[in-house]
Amino acid sequence: MKKAHLLPADILLPKDNFESWSVIACDQYTSEPEYWEGVKKSAGDNCSALNIILPEAHLSDNDGEKIAKINQTMADYLNNDVFDKFENTMIYIERTLKNSKVRRGVLGLIDLEDYSYLKGADTFIRATEETVLERIPPRVNIRKDASIELPHIMLLIDDAENTVLEPLTNNKENYSRLYDFTLMQNAGKIKGYAISPEDVYALQEALCALAAASSDGLLFAVGDGNHSLASAKECYNQGKGPRYALVEVVNIHDDSLEFEPIYRILFSADPEKVIADFVKALGGEYTGSDAQKFTCVFGNCEREISVKPTAKLPVATLQTFLDEYIQKNPEIKIDYIHGVDSLKTLALKPQTLGFIFKGMDKGELFPAISADGSLPRKTFSMGCADDKRFYLEARKIK
Repeated sequence: MKKAHLLPADILLPKDNFESWSVIACDQYTSEPEYWEGVKKSAGDNCSALNIILPEAHLSDNDGEKIAKINQTMADYLNNDVFDKFENTMIYIERTLKNSKVRRGVLGLIDLEDYSYLKGADTFIRATEETVLERIPPRVNIRKDASIELPHIMLLIDDAENTVLEPLTNNKENYSRLYDFTLMQNAGKIKGYAISPEDVYALQEALCALAAASSDGLLFAVGDGNHSLASAKECYNQGKGPRYALVEVVNIHDDSLEFEPIYRILFSADPEKVIADFVKALGGEYTGSDAQKFTCVFGNCEREISVKPTAKLPVATLQTFLDEYIQKNPEIKIDYIHGVDSLKTLALKPQTLGFIFKGMDKGELFPAISADGSLPRKTFSMGCADDKRFYLEARKIK
């Protein structure tokens, strides 16, 4: 019997006020609390996903009270008829991005038994980046008592022939439209359609064929939400969460999908010293044909440096150095920033240093996962921060 790699779910959608309900993934704008203040203003007093997530910009050492309030709000939303329920449903999604391109995806359930975040795993679903184990417990604390699941996880398929999503695009006019609205904070638009049972079956068959054609069984690579999916897996392993998780599946060959680097920024650092130590640690300035270049940004200054690679990707060369350097200098804090403009704005602050570098091509992803297991954490972003998945669809899990 063939395994269905993506399953329908009982999906919850707000009855109204989609614009104030839907908010961006919690791991965006982590060093820009003013963005989240804008979200709060946009949501107003309406029922909103903002009230049942914990943005990482607001994480602290003691979040127990916040998490308890989130869990209570989830229960209130379920008990107060906030949602419409669409049983045994998959959703075809068209997301219009800030650049007006349209990203296509399908929302459904994956089996956590088919997923591992461990490097070198041979499961159908694999992490694309190194999992930072210390980042899992805080997320487990949020999820373990949650009664609602809100997905921002995006899985990628390597479907060069467009066998999975193209038929849905062609048939969408035959589906029931579930939502069609403009996302807050100038993040584009989104439409969602309930896929017919016949097309759900055809999609599952197409995914089975993709899995069978894979040289090592890799079907889904986690494009966004690595740590959220890892936390869902850990909750399941501990008997504190369901076996299945709600995700959106996107074809890596979608024309709208662009990989952008996730830049590094250091706080409480001496920029001149860090730059000098980085160059020195890699053997001094290097101008060979394989040199990796970095733009170092601090205050109103920008400095170009070139170093000899210690890894295939510039981000891996830099991250290897930073991991060891921060361990020796624990007063320095690091963050991962989407977008050059955001990085440069943050780098204007005293004792702050940003690194800009060339990213990876999306065509390198699946071969790299098959060959190396996973990439350094926060290697790439699928588009700019505002193009990230918004919380919208929900599922009752307790």
